[in-house]
Amino acid sequence: MSPVVASVGPVADQLGQFGVPYAGTLAQLLVFAGVFLFIYFVGQATVGPLVTRAMRARGLDEHARKPLQKLKKFLIFLVALSVAFGTAGLGNFLQAVATIAAAATLAIGFALQDVIKNFVAGIFIYTDKPFRIGDWIEWNSNSGVVEDISLRVTRVRTFDNELLTVPNGVLMSDVIKNPVAKDELRLKFVFGIGYDDDIEKATEIIIEEAEKHKDILSEPAPSVRLVELGDSSVGLQSRIWISNPSRSDFVKTRGEYVTAVKQRFDEEGIDIPYPNRTIGGGLELDSVDGIAEPADD
Repeated sequence: MSPVVASVGPVADQLGQFGVPYAGTLAQLLVFAGVFLFIYFVGQATVGPLVTRAMRARGLDEHARKPLQKLKKFLIFLVALSVAFGTAGLGNFLQAVATIAAAATLAIGFALQDVIKNFVAGIFIYTDKPFRIGDWIEWNSNSGVVEDISLRVTRVRTFDNELLTVPNGVLMSDVIKNPVAKDELRLKFVFGIGYDDDIEKATEIIIEEAEKHKDILSEPAPSVRLVELGDSSVGLQSRIWISNPSRSDFVKTRGEYVTAVKQRFDEEGIDIPYPNRTIGGGLELDSVDGIAEPADD
């Protein structure tokens, strides 16, 4: 005797004894409902906690766990549905539904290629963790702070307070810069001094002001490199490190540091030269950016 008959037969017999019409069909429906509810709730009670513990062990935050919890419930639903169909003897019906669903999936797949690509990219974002909510990221000449991550799109708030809704496929197909992924971030700034100024003195000032700033790390130590000989200035690149970086820390620290160095340069008589300008034909030509402007009389 097959498991289907063993499951449905007794129920159908009991209903038949009470004179219930269509006892066989009704028995199948009752068995289907009972098996479905049993497997679904048992699965939620047993598999659910295991999946939750596994996600916590991987360090996924609450936002990342929500879509995965929904996916878990959907898979348990599919398993319960399949087993219930089979147990109730509705296999032929399930096979017909599966055939229709496969054809529909193929047609929908072609129509929703971008949606599927973004969905898969969203899964990789959750597993690879290139960034988290609250991180400052940069990609394809855009930048901002991540406000929300879903399985289809990521929402980023720019520093002009604009909200960008970015398809996950765009982010995963491009290079993403995450300046705050690590505990320390190096900042670089080029100070231009005149050719007649003392390079060693300027370097000493740049280092001293970095060492004075409370938010600039002493290890790794600040450093200065001569990086360019321009038309009107000598470029000294300062390299400093900050801890627990964020966009606000980056801008604030760099601004205070550059201001302090500029003030020291002024006190020590070190010039930050203007670009050289050549006057001719009634026009003043900026030798740095090549923009011609009317010359002053």
